[in-house]
Amino acid sequence: MQPVVSIQSLSKVYDSGHQALDSVDLDIEEGEILALLGPNGAGKTTLISIICGIVSSSSGAVSVAGHDIVRDYRVTRDLIGLVPQELTLGAFDTVWNTVNFSRGLFGKKPDPAYLEQLLKDLSLWDKRSSELRALSGGMKRRVLIAKALSHEPRILFLDEPTAGVDVELRQDMWKLVRRLNDSGVTIILTTHYIEEAEAIADRVGIINAGKLLLVDDKQCLMQKLGKKTLQIELKQSIDELPPELADYNLEFSRDGSRLIYTYDTDLERTGITALLQTLHEVGLSLKDLNTSQSSLEEIFVRLVNSR
Repeated sequence: MQPVVSIQSLSKVYDSGHQALDSVDLDIEEGEILALLGPNGAGKTTLISIICGIVSSSSGAVSVAGHDIVRDYRVTRDLIGLVPQELTLGAFDTVWNTVNFSRGLFGKKPDPAYLEQLLKDLSLWDKRSSELRALSGGMKRRVLIAKALSHEPRILFLDEPTAGVDVELRQDMWKLVRRLNDSGVTIILTTHYIEEAEAIADRVGIINAGKLLLVDDKQCLMQKLGKKTLQIELKQSIDELPPELADYNLEFSRDGSRLIYTYDTDLERTGITALLQTLHEVGLSLKDLNTSQSSLEEIFVRLVNSR
């Protein structure tokens, strides 16, 4: 199946000499939710801006649904909705007129029923006659989302959509994202809220210093790069580790009642069986055992700090 967005050797160098993107290759499959994670200045917004036709690339190519974004820009922009990071709205127009006008810009026929449902989904229906200047920051963010969806795009870009918004809006937004995705809309989002990417994304891409470090299925990523820890609770506390346990690189709690063993799930032998046997041989009795997996945030921090 042809990817809905295909990015090949994409680079961007600004006039200042700053290289925002460095030979990025990425295929985005139709109907998926892709989360792009990276620190400030990593290149996330530049990447989205190029795909959406706001910024020109220095080299490389991008196609949307098989159409080149430069040669067929009218077609590709019609397929895309963008929720920018900045609150870019006027002051004196109403919510309804703003969203209705945005739909008309894309040449779509009027559809009051669709716009009504859209505003209701975003808890904006009661504010439809309000001027934008009278809205809170969270409400303005909702209007940006409504504008992006007004022309019923196949692909929706969300650039830090929950930055600085309240918890209620964040929850409403992710419910809407799931409904849109269920209807076939491809979602690409950038976020600093890694727990949200972990909860909602199908795949995760990690960007740092303009380079796409990796893109993988979320679960595969956590399985391949995530470490597991085995926490061993002892029946009796110890002051120091017996020398027989030195090769296992164990950590133990301050009170000496718990040992922590980190292991790689990809290895054929985790060493757990040998560790438990050694604990028995040195006379340490176990009270409880439990394992835990590294979170996506821990994987992200480790990857960014290692490059």
